[in-house]
Amino acid sequence: MGLKTPLYDIHVSLGAKIIDFGGWDMPLSYGSQLEEHRAVRRDSGIFDVSHMCVIDLTGARVREFLRHLLANDVAKLTVPGSALYTCMLLPSGGVIDDLIAYFLTEQWFRLVVNAGTRGKDLEWLAQHAAPFGVSVRERSDLAILAVQGPLARAKTASLLSAANGETALGIARFAAAAIDSWFLARTGYTGEDGFEIMLPAEEAPSVWRSLTARGVAPTGLGARDTLRLEAGMNLYGNDMDESRHPLESGLAWTVAFEPKERDFIGRAALERARAQGCDELVGLVLEERGVLRSHQTVLADSRAGEAGARIGEITSGTFSPTLNRAIALARVRRGVGARVLVDIRGQPQAARVVKPPFVRNGKVLIQL
Repeated sequence: MGLKTPLYDIHVSLGAKIIDFGGWDMPLSYGSQLEEHRAVRRDSGIFDVSHMCVIDLTGARVREFLRHLLANDVAKLTVPGSALYTCMLLPSGGVIDDLIAYFLTEQWFRLVVNAGTRGKDLEWLAQHAAPFGVSVRERSDLAILAVQGPLARAKTASLLSAANGETALGIARFAAAAIDSWFLARTGYTGEDGFEIMLPAEEAPSVWRSLTARGVAPTGLGARDTLRLEAGMNLYGNDMDESRHPLESGLAWTVAFEPKERDFIGRAALERARAQGCDELVGLVLEERGVLRSHQTVLADSRAGEAGARIGEITSGTFSPTLNRAIALARVRRGVGARVLVDIRGQPQAARVVKPPFVRNGKVLIQL
């Protein structure tokens, strides 16, 4: 038996298919994964993401600490509630985890990290926080609900008083605000608008029921994965990990090389990789019927000088319900061109190289 969130009994009562995910018993789907995916794209869906880890960092030098710890620069965060997506790196440049950092006060930042990396993240933070006098507190008293889709914000705001609902609807993208006992962040992992709600664990079941009563569809991890891949969002352990750095994982935009004097962990390794050049993460769309999956080999196509040569590997692949095509993220040799082949059960099949994301805010962003 795995760890359970405060919503586990609700998932079981709804007939969810429960799977192990990072040591947690989590809902894969409640019925049709396809319908759950479409509900988020067209209306709204609710996800239990309470397995993720909320960490509060406090201390007089907390900003200085995070400027050293993270690849992106929290100096960009000047307004309380503002947020930053970034990676926490090894000295080698490998990704310990990707996370969101929130600025609350000059002595208080909040991090939200992945469930499967919780233990090593907390250990790494504690190890590096001590010299800065920063306190590390895991907020195991909180649950997290993600409400995503074009109608997600309005339906969430309807649970609040008129004044607080108006405040909630005024939260900017990639920012957060404390409203009553909730910490409402306008963030997500689906490519749709919405909120991630951090709230006392004991409140989570009643909030879940109130939102589903308003027509927000219970949505499992299966649809969450197809939604995030359509949105071109990385999954830790697939698209990046400790053996891969951000520049070869489509995450160069999360690294702040300026100012040059900021000496964050992993900087030297990334500077070398940037100077030498490295592989890149691209999007693939399969041209014919078939399924793209992680670890399938990517080959140079028949028009390339090294036709059939191995040039990379798929890191995440799925069938896209929105595009009605198989799509993938793949790490390939830089400059592969517009077309590649993918080895699917010994048969090379043609795929088009595109720039992710494939879908955002319900709109198809690539040419079909």
